[in-house]
Amino acid sequence: MTADPRAALDRLVAALEAHFTAVSTRRSDDDPRVDDAYDVLADAFEVYDDALAQVYGEVTPFVLEEEDDDEGDDADDAEDADEADDDVDELDEDLATELDRSR
Repeated sequence: MTADPRAALDRLVAALEAHFTAVSTRRSDDDPRVDDAYDVLADAFEVYDDALAQVYGEVTPFVLEEEDDDEGDDADDAEDADEADDDVDELDEDLATELDRSR
C-alpha cells in the first residue's frame, strides 16, 4: 500500500497544532497531555517522512532523537509502551475528528 503524503502532511500539521496547544496550556511541569502530544507528533512526523520517501524518493532534513532509557525494567518499558500506544491512538482519533471538521 502506498502512503498518501498529502494526508500524512495534514496529520503532521494537526499534530503540530495539538502539540502547541498542549504546551501552551500546560497545567504542570509533568502534564501528561504534553507527553502524549509529543508522541503523536513524533509518530506523525515519521509517517510523513516515510510517505515522502515512498512516493517521491525525498525526505525531510529532520531526525528524531533516539531515547536512551536504560534505567527502566523491561516489564515497565513494555507497559509504558502499551500506555503510550493507547494515548497515541486516542490523540490520533481526536486529530482525525479535528481534520474532518476543518474540511
